[in-house]
Amino acid sequence: MNIPEKTIERLSEYRRTLLSCHEKGITHIFSHVLAAIHGITAVQVRRDLMLIGFSSDTKKGYDVKVLIDFISSILDSEEPVNVAVIGMGHLGQAVTKYFNGKGLKLRITAAFDIDPDKVGHEVDGVPCYHMDHFEEIVEEHDIHIVVLSSPSKAAPGLVIPIINAGIKGVLNFTSRPLNFPPGIVVENYDITTLFEKVSYLVKQNEESGA
Repeated sequence: MNIPEKTIERLSEYRRTLLSCHEKGITHIFSHVLAAIHGITAVQVRRDLMLIGFSSDTKKGYDVKVLIDFISSILDSEEPVNVAVIGMGHLGQAVTKYFNGKGLKLRITAAFDIDPDKVGHEVDGVPCYHMDHFEEIVEEHDIHIVVLSSPSKAAPGLVIPIINAGIKGVLNFTSRPLNFPPGIVVENYDITTLFEKVSYLVKQNEESGA
């Protein structure tokens, strides 16, 4: 099934909302309620769900548990996917603490750094290894995805080790956009640029009196 990237992002967001609803004992939710939570239209919600083949009794709304399971069958791999974090500064530690324990099919199983104060220690039970052992640890833990939260100046030097280790996906939080050969999925997120974008939009709203 070929699903647009933006739809995949929204499906992930829907699932997090639905999981929260399920924890609160909410059994059904209407498309317009789900849409309002995410700041979009009910038409968009219905279009996204139709795209993945989901239908529901609109008189009662969507069955929350059924929809969670359906979205999970689309987004998740059959087996958990192991992830590593490269760079265990504040951001790397925050990512590690956030993801583990969320019940997702993504689990951070290893971390890497070159700082002797971090190597050999654990964050939320995740061991931190020296980058010198990157390829062997990736193979040993069957890691498929890495999160880059290293200093930006170090990011270009990580491309070759990542390729050599056979990594399939990279989530790059450094300010250096990185290019990888076909076969490796890359998402570049420059946090500074995102903050500046938000700041600009806030300024525009203030100037327009919004």
